[in-house]
Amino acid sequence: MTVQLNHTIINATDRAATAEFLVSILGLPEPAEFGPFLVVQTGNGVSLDVMRSTEEFSRQHYAFLVEENEFDTIFGRIREGGLPYWAGPGHRGEGEINTNDGGRGVYFDDPDGHVLEILTRPYGSGDEQ
Repeated sequence: MTVQLNHTIINATDRAATAEFLVSILGLPEPAEFGPFLVVQTGNGVSLDVMRSTEEFSRQHYAFLVEENEFDTIFGRIREGGLPYWAGPGHRGEGEINTNDGGRGVYFDDPDGHVLEILTRPYGSGDEQ
């Protein structure tokens, strides 16, 4: 067996709000409860296990590779929701998307400030823009 990412834990001040945000913005199936987690399943079998944290936690970055039509749908939800978005990490290029490697990408924050990214081409897979 090759090494594969199976799941990652996302700390949240409100696990239900964070899980619902992920499901609604990314168009994923409803989360399932498993112990202290609300488990959000992605299309490639990796789960995002959202856990409530009462202690201070570091904000993380989560990137999602999507098809072109999925990008349009998700980006539409971001804009309809009035969410701020950026072309680059560190909140650079406010209100813009990037075209790195001949694809499209955009960054936005979840309710706790974790940085989420959707992109249509993996970095290093095409022409740098």
